[in-house]
Amino acid sequence: MSDVTDAVAHFAEHGTAVPALVLASLAALIATAGFRTRWSRRHGQAPPADDTGARPPTTERTAGTGPTGRETTGSEPGGSEHGGSEHGGESALWRMRTTVRDAPGSLAVLCAALAERRIDILSLQTHPLAEGTVDEFLLRAPGELSGTELADLVTAAGGARTWTERADAHDLVDAPTRVLALAARTALDAAELPLALRQLLGRCTIRSLPATGGARTGARAAEEVPPEGTLEDTVLRLRAPEGGVISVERPHLPFTPAEFARARALVELDARLGPRIPHARDVLTLTEGSDITVRRVDTRDVPAAKAMHERCSARTLGLRYHGPVGDADRYLNHLLSPRFGRTLAAQTASGRIVALGHLLWDGDETEVALLVEDGWQRRGIGGELLGRLVAMAAETGCESVYAVTQASNTGMVAAMRGLGLPLDYQIEEGTLVVTARLDPVARSAAPLPHGERVGRE
Repeated sequence: MSDVTDAVAHFAEHGTAVPALVLASLAALIATAGFRTRWSRRHGQAPPADDTGARPPTTERTAGTGPTGRETTGSEPGGSEHGGSEHGGESALWRMRTTVRDAPGSLAVLCAALAERRIDILSLQTHPLAEGTVDEFLLRAPGELSGTELADLVTAAGGARTWTERADAHDLVDAPTRVLALAARTALDAAELPLALRQLLGRCTIRSLPATGGARTGARAAEEVPPEGTLEDTVLRLRAPEGGVISVERPHLPFTPAEFARARALVELDARLGPRIPHARDVLTLTEGSDITVRRVDTRDVPAAKAMHERCSARTLGLRYHGPVGDADRYLNHLLSPRFGRTLAAQTASGRIVALGHLLWDGDETEVALLVEDGWQRRGIGGELLGRLVAMAAETGCESVYAVTQASNTGMVAAMRGLGLPLDYQIEEGTLVVTARLDPVARSAAPLPHGERVGRE
């Protein structure tokens, strides 16, 4: 599958018309990949399966249970997809990975054991390793079969180090289509790289070690990582396009060489395309009649963002950063970097930035933050930025977003309430943490702002 992203990366070397060329090529390849043949038990053949998705895995050898030990249900991330079975009754989709001996007949024994329990193999992908072969399955099983029973069945048939989780309809997309879609997203937006890696490799922790700053700088770490990267069981490290190192950890499931190659190809594509963000701009009319423009910004906008900070009062900065603020250069390069999230700015007709909204990736969680210049507060700008950021988070599959503020920051609290989403409030070390849940039902009922007019907060 890395050949796909390698080919896309090769296109990126040819001139300024790269985005159009990349997207046109990806569209053609995705259309071709869409005509896949469903696996047929009668003929005993299977096309390559989907790789590990973005839903949280269970721990090794505890198939069918979540991190807390309780069995995963359809209401949790990665919940089951039920439907009518050809055998009658309910059925459920499962994703499974197991290691079998690299010997003739080993896989056949496992497949026969699955067939005995009326388990349909929808897709299969193999990863040959020195100590055996890792096989990834997408299965449709009778609904009454538990994860523990599935793991025991596979172990009895010769499988080892078995990992399973409930799957859903998204897992029916074949691996070439998934990788092409991730490459297309990365080609359009540099901020998509961490998300693409997470969707490619499943639930994992991604850390970007910048090339400057810190006791152990990214530059020093990069010297220890060869250009082709390193793979160490459950940790892979890659040279970051802008310098430093990208580290990916998945403690419960070792990475395969194929996954490592795919991740490396995505990072190489990002490096060859260089800095980029979508150029879309929305012109919004405030209630008093003036217009503002909302657009994505990155580190190239640091000077304008710093100028806005200098115009803000000490109180406004204190509410945003929870204390005295020194030189904005210390944190704006991080906040505006697409490696750590996405930033929206509201600017006037003259191009002056008057508000910033940040969506920051924080491991498995996502933080939102707002800063509105004093003279532009209480005009609905913060609520508009927040609604757009939360919509972005929902589109990337985030389950929740949280804001860290003070109880006296009534504007931020009102903006979170204005989302129309279920909220949780917690006090941690004297600060208020407001968490909004982004489950599909709540999102469908929430009036996330995307209109042409902005109301008052």
